[in-house]
Amino acid sequence: MRAYAPVVRLFSALYLMAVAAALPAERFIFKYVAGDKFRVLSTTDEYIYVNRRLYNQAQIVNRIAFEVKEVKDGAGRLVGVFQTSEREAGSKTAFLINTDYESDYWRSALGVYRIEDKYFMPVVRNVPVFPDRDLKIGDTWTHPGEEKHDFRRAYGIPEPYRIPFSAQYEYLGIRSKDGKEWPAFKVSYTIFYQPPPPRRYTSTYPTQIMGYSDQLVYWDSLVGQPYAFEDHFKIVIDHANGNTIEYVGTADGKVIEALMMDRDKVERDVRKGIERLDIGDTTVRKDERGVVISLEDIKFQANSAILLDSEKRKLDKLTEILNEYPDRDLLITGHTALAGTEAGRQKLSEDRARSVAEYLGRLGVRSDDRMLIRGRGATEPLGDNATEAGMRRNRRVEITILEN
Repeated sequence: MRAYAPVVRLFSALYLMAVAAALPAERFIFKYVAGDKFRVLSTTDEYIYVNRRLYNQAQIVNRIAFEVKEVKDGAGRLVGVFQTSEREAGSKTAFLINTDYESDYWRSALGVYRIEDKYFMPVVRNVPVFPDRDLKIGDTWTHPGEEKHDFRRAYGIPEPYRIPFSAQYEYLGIRSKDGKEWPAFKVSYTIFYQPPPPRRYTSTYPTQIMGYSDQLVYWDSLVGQPYAFEDHFKIVIDHANGNTIEYVGTADGKVIEALMMDRDKVERDVRKGIERLDIGDTTVRKDERGVVISLEDIKFQANSAILLDSEKRKLDKLTEILNEYPDRDLLITGHTALAGTEAGRQKLSEDRARSVAEYLGRLGVRSDDRMLIRGRGATEPLGDNATEAGMRRNRRVEITILEN
C-alpha cells in the first residue's frame, strides 16, 4: 500500500492543477459611482508590550465613512472621516472616541492613490493594488505601498513618518465568508525604517520601526470593493530613551454600503415623539452626522457621573424613540459648563457620556459595540456660562442617531 502513496499524491496534484486551470480567471478592479456612500467598520484586538512585558490589552474600533464625490477616467474621488475609538479589552462599556481625521483623495480603478501631504489618513496606502490583467489561482504580483504615521500626539513630532514597503500578493481563488463565496487574495508586507532625529519632539522619539502585516481579503466583484478582510500584524518601535514598545494583534473588518437617512423626516418624527412623551429640556436638530437629541440640564449627583432618578426616567421614555431606528449606531457626547479645570471638565464630560451609554445599554437600546462616546468638556457651549440659565443649557448630553 505504501508503494502507491507517491502515485496517489501525484495524481491528486495533477487533478487539482486541472481543476484550477478550468476555473474562470478573475479581474480585480475598484468600481466607483458618484454619490455612493460606504462605511468601513473594523475591530482590532491589540496587545501592547513595553520592554517585552505585557503592558495593556485594548479593543479598537475604526470607522470610516466616505462618499464617492466624483469619478474621472475610472478613478474615484473619496471624501470621508476616519474615526478611531478604544476601550480596555474585556470591558463591557461603549468605545471612547480618540481621534477624528478628515481625508480627501483619488484612487484609481487598480487601487493607486493620489493624495495631498496634509492628509494623515488612510495610514496604509496603495494596498491593495491590482495588475491590469486577468488572474488565475496561484498568480502572484507585487506593488509598492506606504504607511503614514501621525506621531504628533504620542511624541510631539509635527511631521508624519512615511514608511515605504513592497506588498506581496497571491490570488487564492474562491473562499467562504459569512455563508457566501468570494474571490480572495492574500497580501503581506514588512516594514523597516530608521528615521533621522526629528527637529522637534517631547521626551523621546522613535529610532527604529519594524513590523509586518499579513492580510486575507474577500472581494465583492459586483460592487468593486472589498467585502471583508482579516489581518495579523506586529509593529516594534525602538525609542531614543532605550525603551521598546510592541503592538501585536489581529483585526477584521467589512465594507458596508451606507443606508441613506432622511434626516428631515427623522428630525420631525423624533421631535413629535419628544413632545408626545413629554420629555422636558430636550431639543432636536440635524447635522452632517445624523440627528442630534440634546438632553439639556441633565442632572447627576454633584461632581459625579451618577445619574439622578429623574434623568433615568427621561432616558426610559427616550428608549421608545431610539428603538424606532435599530439599524443606526449611536454617538453619546458629554458637555459641561465652564467650571473647574480643563482636564477635569474633559474627564467629567467623558464619564457622563459613558454613564448615559451604560444605562441605555442596560435598557437594551444598543449593544455596547454600537455606541460611541466622547467628551467635549466646555468647548461647545450653547448658552452663556456667565448666567445660570446658560450653564444649565451647557450641562448636557447629546445622543446622535448616526447616518453612517
